[in-house]
Amino acid sequence: MKACTSDAWIIIPAYNEEKHIQQIARAVREKCDHVIVIDDGSRDHTAELASAEKVIVLRHRINLGKGAAIRTGCDFAVQHDAKKLILMDADGQHKPEDIPRFVELLNEKDIVFGYRKRNQKMPAVMRFGNWFMNRMTQVLYGITLQDTQCGFRGLTADAYQKIRWQARDYSMESEMIANAGKNKLSYAELPIDTIYHDKYKGTTVFDGVKIVLNMFLWKMRGR
Repeated sequence: MKACTSDAWIIIPAYNEEKHIQQIARAVREKCDHVIVIDDGSRDHTAELASAEKVIVLRHRINLGKGAAIRTGCDFAVQHDAKKLILMDADGQHKPEDIPRFVELLNEKDIVFGYRKRNQKMPAVMRFGNWFMNRMTQVLYGITLQDTQCGFRGLTADAYQKIRWQARDYSMESEMIANAGKNKLSYAELPIDTIYHDKYKGTTVFDGVKIVLNMFLWKMRGR
């Protein structure tokens, strides 16, 4: 029996993830019927390997960024009557076993944010960056989270319609939170275990600076 309800769809953005995507797609497919992998202009065999696991594969001809890829996947899912959207990364950092916990909490909340348990395996620069962005999110948007940059999160289709972001890059995770604060959506947090395969993968220092600047701009523009 699948662990997910039939109205829950899993959204997985992927860029040059041939090393991990087949294993991830297989593991998630065992738990959920509706799985979308968005191949964001990969130059390797990401799309072919994902397709082999009988998941839905959407393709960008060029690399548009994580935010654009997730938006493409969410739009497709909502158009096909999804009621719950679970976002997770393609690099094996997130455990499919946690998916049912997100799905269950979405019966009560608009959005569920995963947060990575603190451990010494997380690079020091990442720990500091996360702390700083957590604090700025609280000050600017009144949302208190332990991990604003964790990509493992869930939201209802109704919430997505209200907070659909414009950012194409990693800023989407912060824009999503900013829009949630503006719309006063209910939220919860879930602790998750994270496997760090590559300490340099994900949000860089440059990305972090850009995200913080965007947060100020969104606030000034009333977002």
